[in-house]
Amino acid sequence: MSEKLIEKRTLQAYQCDRFSNVRPLILMNELQSIADRHADVLGRGRTYCLENNVAWVVMYYMVDIIELPTEGEELTFSTWPSCQDALRATRDFEIHGADGRLMVRATSQWILIDMATRRPLPLANHLSPDVVVPYRAYGCAFEKFPDFDTNKTHVMKCRFDDIDVNQHINNAVYAVWATESVGYQYRAQHKLRKININFKKEISPDTPEIRVDVAIDGLTTRHKICVGDTVHAAVICQWDKI
Repeated sequence: MSEKLIEKRTLQAYQCDRFSNVRPLILMNELQSIADRHADVLGRGRTYCLENNVAWVVMYYMVDIIELPTEGEELTFSTWPSCQDALRATRDFEIHGADGRLMVRATSQWILIDMATRRPLPLANHLSPDVVVPYRAYGCAFEKFPDFDTNKTHVMKCRFDDIDVNQHINNAVYAVWATESVGYQYRAQHKLRKININFKKEISPDTPEIRVDVAIDGLTTRHKICVGDTVHAAVICQWDKI
């Protein structure tokens, strides 16, 4: 059986918003970063993918923010593969505060694809089940999000800095597109409580603009990230009033 990867770091001012809370972009990137490092530790990270012409593709991120991390707090991040089946691998996360309290829990679902065919690969050929730590940080189901009627639309741009070293739009940018699309006044009066993302189709880095269809219903906001008529990701956010 594998072990969890555990790392500590202190949240810096530049990683925080006007209220000293962690920015959604930073939170999602920190989860992705520790996941990448653990994949390297397990021998199935970027080097393995390049050598074998394969790639990990995320299908879902489900993040429950019990307490937003704030500037200056020493945080303990942990991650581990929590289960896998023939094609899908689940990776979970926890973030604890300096006194050990649980602040964030999250889960994610991944497939491994052949870069030539873009088709999923059997995990048994690439990933031993012995890496699984059979404990779920956040045991929610990965299910299709319900559709909704749009009540506002927000247009975003693909920036050069949104492209990562894998030549893709960074996964965390989708969280930014969703949380920014509610508008300044809503963001100024609410803090993020949950963010659930279902990634459907990759967006090309040279796409000139992204349309985010939004439905705001009290403390729940729903988002479809689109290019033309194609939905590339669906997002559901839960908020608390500040």
